[in-house]
Amino acid sequence: MKDRGSDFYDDEANFEKYMERRKWQENVNDTLEKPVMLELIGDVAGKNILDLGCGDARFAAELLSREREGATYTGIEGSVNMIQAANESVKGLNARIEQAFMEDWTYPAGAYDLVISRLAVHYIEDVESLFRNIYNTLKENGTFVFSVEHPVITSTLQPSGTRTDWVVDQYFVEGYREQQWMGGSVKKMHRSIESYFMALQRAGFRVEHLRESAPQRAYFVNEETYLRRQRIPLFLFLGVRKIDETVKLYS
Repeated sequence: MKDRGSDFYDDEANFEKYMERRKWQENVNDTLEKPVMLELIGDVAGKNILDLGCGDARFAAELLSREREGATYTGIEGSVNMIQAANESVKGLNARIEQAFMEDWTYPAGAYDLVISRLAVHYIEDVESLFRNIYNTLKENGTFVFSVEHPVITSTLQPSGTRTDWVVDQYFVEGYREQQWMGGSVKKMHRSIESYFMALQRAGFRVEHLRESAPQRAYFVNEETYLRRQRIPLFLFLGVRKIDETVKLYS
């Protein structure tokens, strides 16, 4: 069986290190990635939300806060360790968690207003099929917002430790690249920005937003960390919409 992204988190040592890192005051998820995701997602009141690769599902609590009444949440996650954490995170919320791989899950047609995925799509080899499934599971005018590791990063060799420089190589040669991360080894799919963009268009989506992880000073306590995050983009964000079929015909 081929390696899956979730395998990394089902290694107990890797999982513990990851969960500990998420507690850091200036972790990249909270300082760079989450603010942009929340901005692109916007108001979710009354929406049926699907989260692919939901991890520990702590994000569900923010999406289902009191000022966003009526929203429902379904989280899909492959890692056993993450599933256990996710079920704890959504207790008492209008949410459910399913253990499945996003590339294998059965997507119900026209079921969701919003599909999100945070830093999980870069583990998937066949995004063409994934994007078609997401398109079909969205209601008309539904949106898909996701983040991935930036192609500048996935095309760079990843030694462990704090980086001082980046050498981008073989940018247009797409495929799995192995990285050293938190003392372990993980494989992520490298593809160009253009490749993501074109695959979304082929699936039928209208691309509305393309963002990179430019740091916002308000989210950083340490000036040195803020300046270091200005050096290179860590994440790529895309926001797309399933437009009405009749609009396509006459546009």
